[in-house]
Amino acid sequence: MIEENVILVNEEDKQIGLMPKLEAHEKAVLHRAFSVFILNSKNELMLQQRARQKYHSPLLWTNTCCSHQREGETNIQAGNRRLYEEMGFKTELKELFHFIYKAPFDNGLTEHELDHVMIGYYNGEPKINIEEVENWKWMSIEAVRINIKFHPELYTVWFKIIFEEFFHYLEDHKISNL
Repeated sequence: MIEENVILVNEEDKQIGLMPKLEAHEKAVLHRAFSVFILNSKNELMLQQRARQKYHSPLLWTNTCCSHQREGETNIQAGNRRLYEEMGFKTELKELFHFIYKAPFDNGLTEHELDHVMIGYYNGEPKINIEEVENWKWMSIEAVRINIKFHPELYTVWFKIIFEEFFHYLEDHKISNL
């Protein structure tokens, strides 16, 4: 299997090159990424637990899905592709905001991403890809916030950062269903 490239970007999100994903994480090079948050009609967030065979952060809880755009792919196209690949469903996505973060892992790799955060709505059950996802659940946004505070070890390092940005965005903006 050929390793995927990530899109290297500057702080203005302009593409400046491509690099194999693992190398970008080893060198902590800024690259484009996205994070999808799916809510249901009860305003609960769909979380996924990463598969046990993942090379970093196995069995930790995180947002509905996240990954990296492919060259030539829009943010929304990438979000839809990965949501279907990991969680097995499609829904309309809307990009909310983007920001830059840097998060080191225990294994020496580092996420340094310009992350495009998207939201979508769905009320069904996902058909999870067991190569990517161990489990899933719905949790209220407030319950997630409290659980991260008291049990941060259960969550991916990037989700704790991204969730805080997402939470503040929801506080500052009235989000309506798509």
